[in-house]
Amino acid sequence: MKQSDIKDPFVQARQQKGYAQVSDQDDPVTMMLRLKDVRKCAHNAKTFSSEDIPGRIVVPSEVNIRTTRQIPFEVDPPKHKGFRSLLDPWFKRPLEAEYKQKLHAIVDDLLSANLAGKPVEIIKNFSLILQSRALTLLLNTPFTDAELWISWGTHVFRSEGEALDGNKAQVLYDYLDKKLDQALANPTDDLFSVLLNAEVDGKKMSKEEAKGVLILTFAGGRDTVINAVSNTIAYLADHPESLQRLREEPDIRGRAIEEFIRYFSPLTHMGRVVKEDTQVCEHAAKADTRISLCWASANRDETVFENPNEIVLDRKLNPHVGFGFSHHNCLGATHARQILSILIDVLCEKVSTIDLLDAEDNIEHWDDFDRKVGYESLTVKFNKA
Repeated sequence: MKQSDIKDPFVQARQQKGYAQVSDQDDPVTMMLRLKDVRKCAHNAKTFSSEDIPGRIVVPSEVNIRTTRQIPFEVDPPKHKGFRSLLDPWFKRPLEAEYKQKLHAIVDDLLSANLAGKPVEIIKNFSLILQSRALTLLLNTPFTDAELWISWGTHVFRSEGEALDGNKAQVLYDYLDKKLDQALANPTDDLFSVLLNAEVDGKKMSKEEAKGVLILTFAGGRDTVINAVSNTIAYLADHPESLQRLREEPDIRGRAIEEFIRYFSPLTHMGRVVKEDTQVCEHAAKADTRISLCWASANRDETVFENPNEIVLDRKLNPHVGFGFSHHNCLGATHARQILSILIDVLCEKVSTIDLLDAEDNIEHWDDFDRKVGYESLTVKFNKA
């Protein structure tokens, strides 16, 4: 077994029952484990809702640390459509040539600074920096803003030893209140100002709604991007032949990115609240209970994916749900894909091999299920091409 391997802890439960039950802060969760069931439940917003008490659909639940609804993440159709129609064009900007050029410069500069033949701790000294600097492009804010965000660490809601840290979360909330007040007083062309000047379904967006979009942008795309970047680097360190193949066959890089997202599944699962008594996998689900859509299990479903526990760089049939599914597919997916795409391009250009020197796994514990999502620390050395 290689250091970068991520085992599938759900395989037995998925094959035998299709679901599993786990505890979460006195509000238990029934996890959907098969791809078809995950997709079916994700598509059925009438029965499995995202619009409940703010924070309840997240696993672990965030009801104790926030009261602001994350938008459009915690809004059901038809209201959801109005918010997505407003936000999608902004979050598709990573497809624009100028955005790509700026992102390429961020990745190139960061990697070049770490090509001196010295060990690099990837989580805090590479992935966190990359994620934060890239976020300045997504928000259209000054590059220097990244330094403050880097100081918050790899997760804005969690600190060492605590799954959810209300005091740390308050730092983000206070920051967003300050930035929104500044945008109200002196509008610019950043996302803060754009949101406050926007209308959804003929109604001006409120400060609380704008804050909900921004909490989602800061929190939802932080540790997930860090996990995706770090896991990719670890894999290419463990598999120098794969880095060489990506160098020689640039046409497969797009498929490789989708395969990395499927295999790594940077976000394990996301919840929904059952709105009416129903059944899932022939199991009764009572109204006002929670289910979760286990992306990580669905992405290893052996009835769908051939050799699901292997990374197949040029996998052709890949209906993964690593960025969610249906109307709640990840708002930041385009941005995340561009980060990985440019990272792989720059690695192929500037790095011959990567030495994996040391690693400490980041393990999520869900009752009987222990799942590796990434690394607490990862030290490598980039060997210059």
